[in-house]
Amino acid sequence: MRKLIAGNWKMNGLRADGTALARALAARHLDAGPDCELLICPPATLLAEIAPLLAGTGIALGGQDCHPDAVGAHTGDISAAMLKDAGCAYVILGHSERRREHHETDALVRRKVGAARATELIPIVCVGETAAERDAGRTLAVIGAQLSGSLPALAGADPLVIAYEPVWAIGTGRTPKQHEIADVHAFIRSELAKGTPRAATVRILYGGSVNAKNAQDILPIANVDGALVGGASLDAQAFWTIALAAGD
Repeated sequence: MRKLIAGNWKMNGLRADGTALARALAARHLDAGPDCELLICPPATLLAEIAPLLAGTGIALGGQDCHPDAVGAHTGDISAAMLKDAGCAYVILGHSERRREHHETDALVRRKVGAARATELIPIVCVGETAAERDAGRTLAVIGAQLSGSLPALAGADPLVIAYEPVWAIGTGRTPKQHEIADVHAFIRSELAKGTPRAATVRILYGGSVNAKNAQDILPIANVDGALVGGASLDAQAFWTIALAAGD
């Protein structure tokens, strides 16, 4: 399957720099696109403005979160339908920063995944262990519980992406060893196989300090079907270098 390189801009980007970054990526992709799928997930304030800049480029647009309800009195939230209406094809759900800062539980993430699927958005469901959990030898147990609790029934053909992001590697410059990434991704694939016959078609991304220097070592690892890129996605050249590594 084609690898997916997704850029999570997080809470970064005002109109001028956000649109400039989108234009830079669009120009590169129209000139000579890499052999992978590209996705950018800007802040919600920029989605509607960036969507037309990506039209016809092959670069997909995604949101960073959605509310589990379709409509309602939820001040400050955004629904899956609103993301779809703004031009999104994907939505990131259950990122560790939301699990930590907004106290999101697996059960809540599960409801959000259901909302995304009902709106025909492709959910990117994030899982990952803390440093303390890894040191205690609980990595696979933690991830297994997150998968079980965060995913609705997987029967059917609804597309799904999983992102493995060890919490201790996000924004720290640290990454697991290659065999550790391989072990976790193989485990995720085996867990998915328990719930769906199409587990082999689910893309499993690695995230956590992916950059232009280490992408060429991470992306060829077995069961790594792309990357969820944080800080490096805010630099057009760095993000492009990662995308080119996905096609090697």
